[in-house]
Amino acid sequence: MSTAAIRRSEAQLSTNFYAKSCPNALPAIRTSIRAAIAKDPRMSAALIRLHFHDCFVHGCDASNLLNNSQTIKSEKDSPPNVSTRGHQVIDAAKAQLETICPAVVSCADILAVAARDASAFAGGPSWDVKLGRRDSTAARRCPAVGGDSNLVAMDMTPDKFDNNYFTNIVQRKGLLKTDQVLFSGGVTDSIVMEYSQSPSRFSADFAAAMIKMGDLQPLTGSAGQVRKICSAANK
Repeated sequence: MSTAAIRRSEAQLSTNFYAKSCPNALPAIRTSIRAAIAKDPRMSAALIRLHFHDCFVHGCDASNLLNNSQTIKSEKDSPPNVSTRGHQVIDAAKAQLETICPAVVSCADILAVAARDASAFAGGPSWDVKLGRRDSTAARRCPAVGGDSNLVAMDMTPDKFDNNYFTNIVQRKGLLKTDQVLFSGGVTDSIVMEYSQSPSRFSADFAAAMIKMGDLQPLTGSAGQVRKICSAANK
Protein backbone atom coordinates (compact mmCIF):
# COMPACT_ATOMS: atom_id res chain seq x y z
CA MET A 1 0.00 0.00 0.00
CA SER A 2 1.33 3.43 -0.93
CA THR A 3 1.96 6.20 1.60
CA ALA A 4 -0.81 8.24 -0.03
CA ALA A 5 -3.27 5.36 0.34
CA ILE A 6 -2.38 4.93 4.00
CA ARG A 7 -2.92 8.64 4.60
CA ARG A 8 -6.32 8.49 2.89
CA SER A 9 -7.31 5.60 5.17
CA GLU A 10 -6.09 7.45 8.25
CA ALA A 11 -8.10 10.50 7.23
CA GLN A 12 -11.30 8.46 7.47
CA LEU A 13 -10.58 7.46 11.07
CA SER A 14 -11.83 9.73 13.85
CA THR A 15 -11.81 9.66 17.64
CA ASN A 16 -15.52 10.62 17.64
CA PHE A 17 -16.60 8.21 14.90
CA TYR A 18 -19.38 6.69 17.06
CA ALA A 19 -20.44 9.92 18.78
CA LYS A 20 -23.86 9.85 17.10
CA SER A 21 -24.29 6.25 15.96
CA CYS A 22 -23.32 4.62 19.28
CA PRO A 23 -22.45 7.21 21.96
CA ASN A 24 -22.13 4.58 24.70
CA ALA A 25 -19.73 2.38 22.74
CA LEU A 26 -16.52 3.30 24.55
CA PRO A 27 -17.98 3.12 28.08
CA ALA A 28 -19.49 -0.28 27.25
CA ILE A 29 -16.17 -1.61 25.98
CA ARG A 30 -14.36 -0.21 29.01
CA THR A 31 -16.78 -1.91 31.40
CA SER A 32 -16.40 -5.23 29.62
CA ILE A 33 -12.60 -5.06 29.56
CA ARG A 34 -12.42 -4.03 33.21
CA ALA A 35 -14.50 -7.07 34.20
CA ALA A 36 -12.27 -9.42 32.20
CA ILE A 37 -9.07 -8.04 33.72
CA ALA A 38 -10.55 -8.21 37.21
CA LYS A 39 -10.94 -11.97 36.66
CA ASP A 40 -7.50 -12.40 35.09
CA PRO A 41 -5.01 -9.53 35.50
CA ARG A 42 -2.74 -11.03 32.83
CA MET A 43 -5.49 -10.38 30.29
CA SER A 44 -4.17 -6.82 29.95
CA ALA A 45 -1.02 -8.01 28.22
CA ALA A 46 -2.97 -10.57 26.22
CA LEU A 47 -5.28 -7.94 24.73
CA ILE A 48 -2.44 -5.62 23.79
CA ARG A 49 -0.69 -8.53 22.11
CA LEU A 50 -3.89 -9.54 20.31
CA HIS A 51 -4.19 -6.05 18.82
CA PHE A 52 -0.54 -6.20 17.74
CA HIS A 53 -1.03 -9.57 16.04
CA ASP A 54 -4.04 -8.17 14.20
CA CYS A 55 -2.38 -5.02 12.91
CA PHE A 56 0.90 -6.57 11.80
CA VAL A 57 -0.74 -9.03 9.40
CA HIS A 58 -2.15 -6.89 6.58
CA GLY A 59 -3.52 -4.18 8.85
CA CYS A 60 -5.93 -3.65 11.74
CA ASP A 61 -9.01 -5.48 10.44
CA ALA A 62 -9.81 -8.09 13.14
CA SER A 63 -8.85 -10.88 10.74
CA ASN A 64 -7.15 -12.76 13.59
CA LEU A 65 -10.49 -13.13 15.40
CA LEU A 66 -12.10 -15.26 12.68
CA ASN A 67 -12.68 -18.97 13.26
CA ASN A 68 -12.18 -21.69 10.68
CA SER A 69 -15.00 -22.17 8.19
CA GLN A 70 -15.50 -23.65 4.74
CA THR A 71 -14.04 -20.50 3.21
CA ILE A 72 -11.72 -19.25 5.96
CA LYS A 73 -8.49 -20.75 7.24
CA SER A 74 -8.22 -19.14 10.64
CA GLU A 75 -5.17 -17.14 11.66
CA LYS A 76 -5.73 -18.46 15.19
CA ASP A 77 -4.11 -21.76 14.20
CA SER A 78 -0.97 -20.25 12.67
CA PRO A 79 2.19 -20.80 14.76
CA PRO A 80 2.60 -17.14 15.85
CA ASN A 81 -1.02 -17.01 17.05
CA VAL A 82 -1.60 -20.33 18.82
CA SER A 83 -0.69 -18.80 22.18
CA THR A 84 -2.74 -15.62 21.80
CA ARG A 85 -5.50 -15.09 24.33
CA GLY A 86 -8.42 -12.75 24.80
CA HIS A 87 -10.61 -13.70 21.85
CA GLN A 88 -13.50 -14.48 24.17
CA VAL A 89 -13.11 -11.08 25.85
CA ILE A 90 -13.54 -9.30 22.53
CA ASP A 91 -16.47 -11.58 21.69
CA ALA A 92 -18.15 -10.64 24.97
CA ALA A 93 -17.63 -6.92 24.40
CA LYS A 94 -19.06 -7.25 20.90
CA ALA A 95 -22.11 -9.14 22.20
CA GLN A 96 -22.76 -6.35 24.68
CA LEU A 97 -22.49 -3.69 21.99
CA GLU A 98 -24.87 -5.59 19.73
CA THR A 99 -27.57 -5.14 22.39
CA ILE A 100 -26.93 -1.39 22.49
CA CYS A 101 -26.37 -0.50 18.83
CA PRO A 102 -26.53 -3.52 16.50
CA ALA A 103 -24.22 -3.74 13.50
CA VAL A 104 -22.52 -0.41 14.23
CA VAL A 105 -19.22 -0.96 16.07
CA SER A 106 -16.62 -3.07 14.28
CA CYS A 107 -14.60 -5.81 15.92
CA ALA A 108 -11.41 -4.10 14.71
CA ASP A 109 -12.36 -0.96 16.63
CA ILE A 110 -13.33 -2.97 19.72
CA LEU A 111 -9.91 -4.62 19.69
CA ALA A 112 -8.13 -1.27 19.32
CA VAL A 113 -10.08 0.26 22.21
CA ALA A 114 -9.63 -2.87 24.32
CA ALA A 115 -5.84 -2.65 23.95
CA ARG A 116 -5.89 0.98 25.10
CA ASP A 117 -8.13 0.20 28.08
CA ALA A 118 -6.03 -2.86 28.95
CA SER A 119 -2.91 -0.70 29.10
CA ALA A 120 -4.61 1.84 31.35
CA PHE A 121 -6.00 -0.80 33.70
CA ALA A 122 -2.51 -2.30 34.07
CA GLY A 123 -1.08 1.04 35.15
CA GLY A 124 0.19 1.96 31.71
CA PRO A 125 -0.59 4.90 29.45
CA SER A 126 -3.90 5.74 27.81
CA TRP A 127 -4.37 7.40 24.44
CA ASP A 128 -7.07 8.63 22.08
CA VAL A 129 -8.08 5.79 19.76
CA LYS A 130 -9.02 6.74 16.22
CA LEU A 131 -12.10 4.80 15.15
CA GLY A 132 -13.90 3.87 11.96
CA ARG A 133 -12.14 0.65 11.00
CA ARG A 134 -14.18 -2.06 9.36
CA ASP A 135 -13.74 -5.82 9.61
CA SER A 136 -12.18 -8.07 7.01
CA THR A 137 -14.17 -10.94 5.51
CA ALA A 138 -11.13 -13.21 5.23
CA ALA A 139 -8.15 -14.34 7.28
CA ARG A 140 -4.62 -13.88 5.97
CA ARG A 141 -1.79 -15.83 7.54
CA CYS A 142 1.86 -14.97 7.52
CA PRO A 143 4.15 -17.76 6.28
CA ALA A 144 5.15 -20.17 9.03
CA VAL A 145 8.77 -19.93 10.12
CA GLY A 146 8.82 -22.69 12.71
CA GLY A 147 6.68 -25.17 14.56
CA ASP A 148 7.80 -24.74 18.16
CA SER A 149 4.74 -24.02 20.28
CA ASN A 150 6.50 -24.34 23.65
CA LEU A 151 5.76 -21.46 26.00
CA VAL A 152 7.88 -19.95 28.73
CA ALA A 153 7.20 -17.12 31.19
CA MET A 154 9.35 -14.19 30.09
CA ASP A 155 7.83 -11.29 32.05
CA MET A 156 8.65 -10.97 35.73
CA THR A 157 5.71 -8.58 36.24
CA PRO A 158 3.02 -10.03 33.94
CA ASP A 159 0.13 -8.22 35.66
CA LYS A 160 1.64 -4.74 35.47
CA PHE A 161 2.70 -2.29 32.78
CA ASP A 162 6.22 -1.12 33.63
CA ASN A 163 9.73 -0.55 32.28
CA ASN A 164 11.34 -3.56 33.98
CA TYR A 165 12.29 -5.01 30.60
CA PHE A 166 14.76 -2.16 30.14
CA THR A 167 16.05 -2.05 33.71
CA ASN A 168 16.78 -5.78 33.48
CA ILE A 169 18.76 -5.27 30.28
CA VAL A 170 20.82 -2.48 31.85
CA GLN A 171 21.55 -4.85 34.75
CA ARG A 172 22.71 -7.50 32.24
CA LYS A 173 19.68 -9.64 33.04
CA GLY A 174 18.18 -9.76 29.57
CA LEU A 175 16.40 -13.08 29.21
CA LEU A 176 17.36 -13.67 25.58
CA LYS A 177 20.54 -12.85 23.70
CA THR A 178 18.44 -10.81 21.29
CA ASP A 179 17.28 -8.72 24.25
CA GLN A 180 20.70 -8.13 25.77
CA VAL A 181 22.22 -7.09 22.44
CA LEU A 182 20.10 -3.93 22.67
CA PHE A 183 22.50 -2.78 25.41
CA SER A 184 25.88 -3.91 24.21
CA GLY A 185 27.72 -0.80 23.10
CA GLY A 186 25.57 -0.05 20.07
CA VAL A 187 23.32 2.76 18.90
CA THR A 188 20.37 1.52 21.00
CA ASP A 189 22.20 1.84 24.33
CA SER A 190 20.99 5.40 24.90
CA ILE A 191 17.37 4.43 24.25
CA VAL A 192 17.51 1.48 26.64
CA MET A 193 19.14 3.62 29.31
CA GLU A 194 16.58 6.40 28.91
CA TYR A 195 13.63 4.00 29.15
CA SER A 196 15.16 2.28 32.19
CA GLN A 197 15.50 5.62 33.97
CA SER A 198 12.28 7.28 32.81
CA PRO A 199 9.08 5.22 33.00
CA SER A 200 7.13 8.29 31.87
CA ARG A 201 9.15 8.60 28.66
CA PHE A 202 8.67 4.91 27.91
CA SER A 203 4.92 5.22 28.54
CA ALA A 204 4.62 8.26 26.27
CA ASP A 205 6.55 6.60 23.45
CA PHE A 206 4.57 3.39 23.86
CA ALA A 207 1.29 5.28 23.54
CA ALA A 208 2.53 7.08 20.43
CA ALA A 209 3.63 3.77 18.90
CA MET A 210 0.25 2.18 19.60
CA ILE A 211 -1.51 5.05 17.83
CA LYS A 212 0.74 4.60 14.80
CA MET A 213 0.18 0.84 14.83
CA GLY A 214 -3.58 1.35 14.91
CA ASP A 215 -3.29 3.32 11.66
CA LEU A 216 -1.82 0.38 9.74
CA GLN A 217 -3.90 -0.30 6.62
CA PRO A 218 -7.40 -0.06 8.14
CA LEU A 219 -10.44 -0.97 6.08
CA THR A 220 -12.68 2.09 5.92
CA GLY A 221 -15.69 3.44 4.06
CA SER A 222 -17.42 0.66 2.13
CA ALA A 223 -14.51 -1.78 2.38
CA GLY A 224 -15.01 -4.87 4.50
CA GLN A 225 -17.99 -5.12 6.84
CA VAL A 226 -19.11 -4.69 10.43
CA ARG A 227 -19.35 -8.26 11.69
CA LYS A 228 -22.30 -9.28 13.83
CA ILE A 229 -20.02 -11.62 15.77
CA CYS A 230 -16.27 -11.27 15.75
CA SER A 231 -15.44 -14.91 15.08
CA ALA A 232 -17.35 -15.18 11.80
CA ALA A 233 -17.92 -13.10 8.69
CA ASN A 234 -21.48 -12.03 8.01
CA LYS A 235 -23.43 -14.33 5.70
